[in-house]
Amino acid sequence: MEHPDAVMYLEHDGKVMLVDSEGDGPQVPVMNSTGETKYRFPTSTEVRAMGIEWDEKNIFDILGIRVTKAHPLVEWPEHWAWKDDCISDDAVHPIARESIYRSIHRLVSKVMILNSEGKVLMGKIERGHFVGHWTLPGGYMDHDEHPAIGCVRETVEEMGIDIELSDDEPIVTQRIFTDEGISFVSFTYKAEWLGDNSQIKLKENEISDYAWLTPKDAISTAVSGFDAAALRHL
Repeated sequence: MEHPDAVMYLEHDGKVMLVDSEGDGPQVPVMNSTGETKYRFPTSTEVRAMGIEWDEKNIFDILGIRVTKAHPLVEWPEHWAWKDDCISDDAVHPIARESIYRSIHRLVSKVMILNSEGKVLMGKIERGHFVGHWTLPGGYMDHDEHPAIGCVRETVEEMGIDIELSDDEPIVTQRIFTDEGISFVSFTYKAEWLGDNSQIKLKENEISDYAWLTPKDAISTAVSGFDAAALRHL
């Protein structure tokens, strides 16, 4: 199936617009089906021909194809494709499936752990996105895990200590970091830990060092924008 150089990823509350090779739509895929590729995202010209206007959200590139993510200015399009049904249907072009995959939020759970002096515990990372830099304890959540549980689990894994979160509501931030269009959402909690430093056991090959920093120093040291945003609340 020949694919245009630029397409529109129109999504409205879980529904996406698919068209056939002639630009006719909406088309509806079938989960877990196999066969030839015959559905793709529409071009902007095809969308205008349908009388649909849109609010542009962001633009990203997939293998040289320009994908514009946008919200269509229509009532909920009941007869469009469910985005979840597109993933496992061979009839849907890989560009569309990759776009949908990228649009799923990556969820991260972190925690600001304070000692009796009001200093914040941070770890120096040995792998992943922030090698050699300082971050708050935490990481990716499991798919069936509440963020309040995830950051406690990550702290045990990374620092070897068990914490109890405060009653404060988490600080929630969202950001797209790269031109791949992947969105990260971070939940950052607060906790107080009055243990002894001898209890801290760093996870081998992941955390090379730890430090207790004043909130001001922690903000200037943090490499993650999510961490810095949360620390400003202290």
